[in-house]
Amino acid sequence: MSVMSATSLLQSCFQQCPSPSLSLLCPSSSFHISVLPPPQPRLANMTITCCVSQSQVSVVNSKIDSRISERNEIRLGLPSKGRMAADTLDLLKDCQLSVRQVNPRQYVAQIPQLSNLEVWFQRPKDIVRKLLSGDLDLGIVGLDTVSEYGQGNEDLIIVHNALEYGDCHLSLAIPKYGIFENVNSMRALAQMPQWTAEKPLRVATGFTYLGPKFMKENGLKHVVFSTADGALEAAPAMGIADAILDLVSSGTTLRENNLKEIEGGVVLESQAVLVASRKSLIQRKGVLDTTHEILERLEAHLRAVGQFTVVANMRGSSAEEVAERVLSQTSLSGLQGPTVSPVFCKRDGKVTADYYAIVICVPKKSLYKSVQQLRAIGGSGVLISPLTYIFDEETPRWRELLSELGL
Repeated sequence: MSVMSATSLLQSCFQQCPSPSLSLLCPSSSFHISVLPPPQPRLANMTITCCVSQSQVSVVNSKIDSRISERNEIRLGLPSKGRMAADTLDLLKDCQLSVRQVNPRQYVAQIPQLSNLEVWFQRPKDIVRKLLSGDLDLGIVGLDTVSEYGQGNEDLIIVHNALEYGDCHLSLAIPKYGIFENVNSMRALAQMPQWTAEKPLRVATGFTYLGPKFMKENGLKHVVFSTADGALEAAPAMGIADAILDLVSSGTTLRENNLKEIEGGVVLESQAVLVASRKSLIQRKGVLDTTHEILERLEAHLRAVGQFTVVANMRGSSAEEVAERVLSQTSLSGLQGPTVSPVFCKRDGKVTADYYAIVICVPKKSLYKSVQQLRAIGGSGVLISPLTYIFDEETPRWRELLSELGL
């Protein structure tokens, strides 16, 4: 449908529709136009949203058509630019799910290990929107993006909530000087007499859903929100805002701009998550199985990060006696306990087992301590190698997903 055709249809809607609320929707579109009607008394409160694409246009009164679109491919949305995009591709590669993009200018790619899967590179907020519209089935984005643009929609399910990159938090920050010098908590901020209906607290933010919700929950009644071009940190110094609500990683930028976070001012902690459409998981063929495989690969890799296999030989009278010595040291218990197996050698023409091999899994932070303890109880010939994957019998997150879906 062309933009001219959309415009004509909008004009027709203005002329014929007497209702105060109307939506014009194309669910698979990535092109959105918001149009406000002319100031006529009959249409003063009407808002019309038009989504233009090559697919058929449907007009519904105050509702969004959220049916699963007709397609056979499973679609995974990934961030198209920035640090989040690079870290996402690195994680998938570590899980043996390398994304194959024939042309770097194209927005679609494949993961050869997952049949019938298309990868679509999109802006993070568009990934969330297209999960809701049914144009994507799965996506990897920050939790802050899911919370802001998903707005609590029950169709979005967090499949994996801790992919261990993209760490940040959404937080309110105020100046260190002036009337805020002695304000160090949300409670103190809410009790300031300066904020009235005529002179509300001005907050610059890009989080226009989470921001008002957070302020209301914290008892701040007189607040107005605005967006600012460029870095939000400059808004208080320029006098166009009293505070900012933005993502914070290290906090260095806030400090360098004489801003401070306050107690109770963190809206949410965020990192990269794997999110899915509930309708796709239930209704679209193959999505649940593909999600299971992706989840298992992610879990196996992330669980192995920072873990090392430690192998040592130890003299003993029996496997049980050696195991008892090893388990006397709490840092040598491994994931479920040590593996103890005989080391056979030939002596005087006979096969004997004077030594036993000890195999345990140790986190990096405890590695040196564990080696020292092994040697202290008779371990020798210690070998260390990093782990790549740790597969459980079944990942708990998969069971949680099935429970969430009622399966």
